[in-house]
Amino acid sequence: MTFLEEAKALYRSINVKPAITASGSTTAYGGTKLRPEVMDAMNKAASVMVDMKELNLAAGRIIADLTGADAGLVTGGAASGMTLQAAACIAGSDPGKMNQLPDTQNLKNEILVHKSQRFLYDQCYRAAGAKLVDFGEGRRCSTWEFESAFSDKTAAVNYLFSPFLSRLALPLNQVCEIAHRYHVPVIVDAASFIPPRANLRRFIAEGADLVIYSGGKGVRGPQGTGILCGRSDLIEAAMANASPNPFLGRGMKVSKEEIIGLITALEIFVKEDEQAETDCYYAMGQAVTDALENIPGLEVRVKHDSHDYLIPTALIHFLPDYPGPSRNEVLHIMAQGDPPIFLHSLGNPDDLAVDPLNVSEEELVIVIDRLKDVLSGR
Repeated sequence: MTFLEEAKALYRSINVKPAITASGSTTAYGGTKLRPEVMDAMNKAASVMVDMKELNLAAGRIIADLTGADAGLVTGGAASGMTLQAAACIAGSDPGKMNQLPDTQNLKNEILVHKSQRFLYDQCYRAAGAKLVDFGEGRRCSTWEFESAFSDKTAAVNYLFSPFLSRLALPLNQVCEIAHRYHVPVIVDAASFIPPRANLRRFIAEGADLVIYSGGKGVRGPQGTGILCGRSDLIEAAMANASPNPFLGRGMKVSKEEIIGLITALEIFVKEDEQAETDCYYAMGQAVTDALENIPGLEVRVKHDSHDYLIPTALIHFLPDYPGPSRNEVLHIMAQGDPPIFLHSLGNPDDLAVDPLNVSEEELVIVIDRLKDVLSGR
């Protein structure tokens, strides 16, 4: 058997179906496929023991160099990085305050957030004891609304970059300028906002004090890692709150193998030819479009922008006169097959999409054939 056949057999041996993930870097479906070089580096790292503090500091210097930040830290996924962002801003490196978390009584514990940027993972900030304070309206915000939200309890301002988010919030550079006038740090969640690779440096350059990215999405590092970068004092505080120290982040452990895997993946990621990668994804999306464009009641095109579809993606729009199964029925049927095929469904409720990030050329043929059958009602 080939390596891939052996890998699929491994999952089938415990009655788990190997799947095709055409939904992007979805955590629920395993994130992204690890690079072979990353697996090799992790295997080698597993056979050697090191001082974790020394390793964290060394990895942090590499992250800082590649992001343009003062310092960096490998975290246990982007979610734990968010919790450490909050802990760093609320408790700093003070052992008494760190030991008090998540009880934030008598501490500055408020994190300001655009109302239009509230989302499911806000709880990661609340896990550190933060109280989230909304400002603005559901779709937009004025500067006076933002400035009115500051108080003597304000510990940080949160800013979210994520696909399918309202773009009418105050721009990040303006948020940073105002927050810094109040001597308040700005923490950015950009977990799913790379590629493009330019975003690794963009938010620090615009004034953010701490930025978190997923290590297991576009970077294609270990699924359980995150990339935290920012101001030296805040990274030092995040590290103090994190494993292996006995504070709030103790359970958010990152193994030495994962740290090596993450920095290996990140170094490869920044050196890759992004245009060649984009051209490949566009060709895959166009193959989907060519195969489906004549099915009545559908509009199919390749979508690529800097906000919602960060890599070229085949977008399938269901028109009112489409005679086949509903969008949700198609989603369900595709996921129930063998192999299960998971499609991108985060945008318009009348849209489905094929995101090629985790799809091989061989898998794309299977996706297209199944879509043609299902969408044609066969």
